[in-house]
Amino acid sequence: MKGSEVRVENVEKKFGEFNALKNVSLTIRKGEFFSLLGPSGCGKTTLLRIIAGFEDPSAGIVCLDEDNVVPLPPDRRHVNTVFQNYALFPHLTVFENIAFPLRLKKVPLAQIKDKVFRYLELVQLKGQERKKPNQLSGGQKQRVAIARALINEPSVLLLDEPLSALDAKLRQQLLMDLDLIHDEVGITFIYVTHDQSEALSVSDRVAVMSEGRVLQIGTPYEIYEAPADTFVAQFIGETNLLKGTITVRDGRFYTIDTLDMGPVMVTTDRAFEVGDEVVHAIRPEKIAITKQRPENLPPDWNVVKGKVFESIYSGFQSRFDVDNAAGYRFKVYKQHESYLEMGPEIKWTDEVWLSWDADDGYLVESTRL
Repeated sequence: MKGSEVRVENVEKKFGEFNALKNVSLTIRKGEFFSLLGPSGCGKTTLLRIIAGFEDPSAGIVCLDEDNVVPLPPDRRHVNTVFQNYALFPHLTVFENIAFPLRLKKVPLAQIKDKVFRYLELVQLKGQERKKPNQLSGGQKQRVAIARALINEPSVLLLDEPLSALDAKLRQQLLMDLDLIHDEVGITFIYVTHDQSEALSVSDRVAVMSEGRVLQIGTPYEIYEAPADTFVAQFIGETNLLKGTITVRDGRFYTIDTLDMGPVMVTTDRAFEVGDEVVHAIRPEKIAITKQRPENLPPDWNVVKGKVFESIYSGFQSRFDVDNAAGYRFKVYKQHESYLEMGPEIKWTDEVWLSWDADDGYLVESTRL
């Protein structure tokens, strides 16, 4: 496996009285595509800059493999960074921008040419080598920045919101290309983003951050399907949250008395006890919506009656906001799996029934930062 393991242990960072990072610890495996995900100001870029060597931690250590690199300057860490604003030299051609790190190391010209053209092909810019940055699109500029960062063959590539300046369609294309580049070079990628769809689509694992802390680390599937707390549940996609108290525990099955719906059944492998205050979460796409009350459902299904407050048709699916008798507003997604000759069956103000399997919900604790 190429690349280096990155180990962050008990890292803190203070800017005056402001504590940007609070006892952060995590391990990133060799060759992993690892994302730091969170809202603006959560500390993810500060953590990336500490790994790169652009900031010193107030406490804690950063190890590449077994070596603590905190005392080392950035150019001795075998780590390269791709920035949001490209940081290209405007007076140099694409070729010269990519070749710049090799020229600093006084690599022979023949080797430089061979290597630059190899990386031009990797980032799909062959034929663009004589252009200046002002002749390139935003996506092409970022590809040049990626090639320049990779040509030194670092063991870790750090990417600080590299796609945020691009439009949505181009961002999605370059994200897929970035995933292919990672597969090709095989080194460790650490990717900073505030966009949960980006992190979920390409990462081997994700660390969700908020207010200087790491709240959960897991695969995209684990983060989405089993969020650790209410912050992660709400930040990763959309979800319905019902606060309540556990009244019955029967193996994996729990009954929660909720304020907004009454008794709700859910299964979980986490350790909760009768009397615990919890939050039941259910994703909008897990909820079935029908105009008639569903019949012959298993006993572990939850059913609630409601009225459509808002209906939004978006082609492949419809989104419904549905109010129940207690005034709780459910978010529900209905996939359009077949041709709708007369348009969506369920419309604004319709009375409807919502239902979901106890296995499709999950229990989380309220976020305490």
